[in-house]
Amino acid sequence: MIRVSVIIPIRNEGAYIQRCLQSVLSQTWASEQIEILVIDGMSTDSTREIVRQLQAEHPRIVLLDNPKQTAPYAMNIGLKQASGDIIVRVDGHCEIAPNYLELCLEVLAQTGAGCVGGRLNNLGETPMAQAIALGMSSPFGVGNALFRYTHVACEVDTLAFGAYRREVIEKVGYFNEELTRNQDDEYNYRVRAAGYPIWLDPRIQANYYTRGSLTSLWKQYYQYGFWKIRVLRQYPESLQLRHLIPALFVLSLLGSLGLSLFTLWGGYLLGGIVSLYLFADLCFALRQARLALRFFPALLLIFPTLHLAYGCGFLWALPQLLVPAKKITAQN
Repeated sequence: MIRVSVIIPIRNEGAYIQRCLQSVLSQTWASEQIEILVIDGMSTDSTREIVRQLQAEHPRIVLLDNPKQTAPYAMNIGLKQASGDIIVRVDGHCEIAPNYLELCLEVLAQTGAGCVGGRLNNLGETPMAQAIALGMSSPFGVGNALFRYTHVACEVDTLAFGAYRREVIEKVGYFNEELTRNQDDEYNYRVRAAGYPIWLDPRIQANYYTRGSLTSLWKQYYQYGFWKIRVLRQYPESLQLRHLIPALFVLSLLGSLGLSLFTLWGGYLLGGIVSLYLFADLCFALRQARLALRFFPALLLIFPTLHLAYGCGFLWALPQLLVPAKKITAQN
């Protein structure tokens, strides 16, 4: 019988961890074959107490400490502890569907892929969070992050909450502990480089709770842009045009703004760039809010927050490309 290890890296997820664990405990697949490893980054809220309460009722839950606190350290602690044939990452900020593991095993068998996953349903618990969820479900907002909105099964570069074959983990090795963010992207790049396809099937679904404010959204996407440079420093061949678009947008704004201080045509250029962007922002905000027009004003702010934050983080981290990267091997 196939055994599955679910690794849940968490820190201060008291508001969500009970729902997350209940979703794993409620799987339709053979529950006795599911090992649940909760790796806690020394939470200072109610997270550990909630996990221990559930652990008392469900011995399959194992709580492990992560003194380093960040996700890649947590994943590596979990990988070293995991005994499963299939290893699945689930974040404490989400809930997986009851048939999540069952479908993952089915799709792994059907496709022969090294890793499979599904679509995230972005949810919000406040009006602003709901608007952010809409923005993060739009191709205009998040580019070709297909796992956030696609309805079509396909091979992808990366996805969230993947189910990996043990042989893939053994060949690719551990997570890059230098990457506070984007560790999944970097790991999945190595998975594909090792010859294992990554397959997304939208029948496999999880609910993901988005940030609740523009400030927290800015911080999240600034960090995504910032840490993307760390991935590119390690694997420059992974660079794609889509990674550059937000940074080029920010540069075009700064460059035309600088020119506008000295030349009239610089002002025209700045006005043209801003006008074109605002037109696109307006069109996609209307399209995304067509079923809930009350979110339209917020979406007008959410899209530029996503783009400018990522672009600024990317540009700020550019000098790090000059620093040699540590090579990651299966033994690291």
